[in-house]
Amino acid sequence: MPNIKSAKKDLRKSRAAAVRNRAQRSALRTAVKKAKAAAAAADDRLNAVSLLDRAARKGLIHKNAAARQKSKIAKQANKAAAA
Repeated sequence: MPNIKSAKKDLRKSRAAAVRNRAQRSALRTAVKKAKAAAAAADDRLNAVSLLDRAARKGLIHKNAAARQKSKIAKQANKAAAA
């Protein structure tokens, strides 16, 4: 446990951020999983893309990882539309 006041504050902030990040990452993964499902609605895909963009902007995931996930979702949507 830190003794210095600023170190204590850093610990509090990092714990709060970890909880927030965990919740956002979980919501993101759930949304992406729903979007990649065979019977995914357009709203599910749109929500997943929105969350991916936000996560990349906030630094939760890398921007290229977000782009890759969005590409997979779009590719699957096009495949479903064509079939």
